[in-house]
Amino acid sequence: MSRLLTSLSDFPADLQGGSIAIGNFDAVHLGHAALVRELIRSSDRVGGPAIVFTFDPPPGAVLNPLKPLIKPLTSIARRAELMHTLGVDALIAYPTQPSFLNLTAREFFDQIVVEKLAARAMVEGPNFRFGRGREGDIATLKKMCQASGVQLQVMEIVQCDSQNVSSTRIRELVTLGEMAAANGMLFEPYSIEGEVVPGAQRGRTIGFPTANLDSIAVLLPAFGVYAGRVRGIGPSPLAAAIHIGPNPTFGEDQPKVEVHVINWHGALYGETLTVEILQRVRGTQQFPSADELKKQLHLDVQACIKFVAEHVQSQ
Repeated sequence: MSRLLTSLSDFPADLQGGSIAIGNFDAVHLGHAALVRELIRSSDRVGGPAIVFTFDPPPGAVLNPLKPLIKPLTSIARRAELMHTLGVDALIAYPTQPSFLNLTAREFFDQIVVEKLAARAMVEGPNFRFGRGREGDIATLKKMCQASGVQLQVMEIVQCDSQNVSSTRIRELVTLGEMAAANGMLFEPYSIEGEVVPGAQRGRTIGFPTANLDSIAVLLPAFGVYAGRVRGIGPSPLAAAIHIGPNPTFGEDQPKVEVHVINWHGALYGETLTVEILQRVRGTQQFPSADELKKQLHLDVQACIKFVAEHVQSQ
């Protein structure tokens, strides 16, 4: 099991002397996966651990504290889980502080890369920047690595359907609700996590009980109905119909996340659910009556079952 560290104080000796990759790694997309695979090969060559170094919170939140915080695509815990799946030995989620961001590129390299991590190799993307004001670039890093005897591998940008894979592009797709396109760029399907809290309990009266999720820390897709899967409440992921947004049919304008776990009959209150969002089925609509909504929900569930089955077959 890979480790999640939140400090460099008393850094474990067994995690020094390996290969490191530094970056935000939000979403853990196909480009990140390719970089991490090279990171592992690099760590094998130098005979040390494969370490991913990221920041919590992201530097922008500290540099611009008055600017509204943009929700991440993945939590730190989820990033650690995905990095473990990829084979990383440890994820460092470094607590971002003004003093840290004030380090020059030279100071960052000497204090973090050389002294604390004792890195023998690094793997980065071509747009990597580091140090105060993002003053250091790949050319800067190459010179520092060569002078310190640190091997450096620079990865090419990965493309999907002729588009560069990036967290920025995935964020745009999620915001638009284009989950199939977003998932095509991700290592694993986009997921949200939240605690099940009491709701209006209206769904069970029309035959579609839902789990209302609260405390969701990541970016939500555009309002609508989505096909997805719920992980963690059964031996295997369960198909689900997910509604994100208000419920205008009943005069509710407060957005919420409601998950109907298909063919699930157990209690879920207090549980923390992880929900994969696979495909948008339709937008949020207002129906003339509860009966009309119920008819549409039957169609939605059938569409969700179909989308989930197709996803499973394609894996």
